[in-house]
Amino acid sequence: MQAVGLQTHIWANNTRSIVLLAMFPVLLVLVLYGLQLVLMGFGIIPGSGGTLGDDMALAGRMLGWTVPAAAVMAAIWFAIAYFGSQAMIDAMTGARKVERRDNPELYNLLENLAISRGMQTPTLRIIETEQLNAYASGLHEGRYSVTVTRGLINTLTRDEVEAVLAHELTHVINKDVRTMVIASIFAGILSVMAELVFRGLFFARGGRGNKNAGPLILIGIAIAAIGFALAFVIRMMLSRTREFVADAGAVELTKNPDAMISALRKIEGRSTLKAPDEVQGMFLDNQPEKAGIMGLFATHPPIPKRIEALVKFGGGRDSGPWSSQAYTPSTSVPSAG
Repeated sequence: MQAVGLQTHIWANNTRSIVLLAMFPVLLVLVLYGLQLVLMGFGIIPGSGGTLGDDMALAGRMLGWTVPAAAVMAAIWFAIAYFGSQAMIDAMTGARKVERRDNPELYNLLENLAISRGMQTPTLRIIETEQLNAYASGLHEGRYSVTVTRGLINTLTRDEVEAVLAHELTHVINKDVRTMVIASIFAGILSVMAELVFRGLFFARGGRGNKNAGPLILIGIAIAAIGFALAFVIRMMLSRTREFVADAGAVELTKNPDAMISALRKIEGRSTLKAPDEVQGMFLDNQPEKAGIMGLFATHPPIPKRIEALVKFGGGRDSGPWSSQAYTPSTSVPSAG
């Protein structure tokens, strides 16, 4: 059903995110099953001694203990992410914490938005780069952060900066910051398992003691590859979905769709930041030169499509591509030295 307003647009996208995220456990089982078939084919784990169907049935029964083992591994992975995710993200992006005294106007913009929603103000961080970008991070109240680049502060007007902060704060309010962390963890687990499947091709000597070795290995690799590819695509789809929702949320917070649109116009083509794929999926914008077939592997929707949604659902006006010659420094948020 087509969304007919901002709130409906948010509900539709959040529902889609929940459905997509719920598929990760299914894909975990799929990749585990493929891994077991490959290991059985190589003779690393014993087969049934019967037909190919018997071996595949045995691999299915093994899931009764391999799935709980994978769940334990996921719990360990979650613990690592819980305690160390922000420090790792800061190290990858070069972000540093900013106090109110460092940039009071920027800090106040974020604080006022947080107060308007009755929530604790996230920690503010800045990346010293002339690129224009931002992201939210963290797992729960008291550990959320909003990070912006120096280039964004210096280039955008006060209203545009406020719109960007509102966009990132919406990620926090909607808890999709947490969703992306969970999705990245699941994708990481699936990546490790898929890698184990393919590494088995190089370290095992192949099919000793199993007459069904060839078919088992081929079927297992195919199943694991499908599971891994689907997990990657789902993570990308989650990232694209959340950006439309956050754009809509920024309009709800600021009541100023034009500011969000003009901010996106200025950010377009000027947002490149080096970071791992999982972190780039959290950025306000990430438009690599090569995003795969029909943008299937793009982490973000194209900015023109986001602007189109803001015009359609938020009633905003698009003045077209931005030129740096139109920039007026006096309207920007003052930057700290």
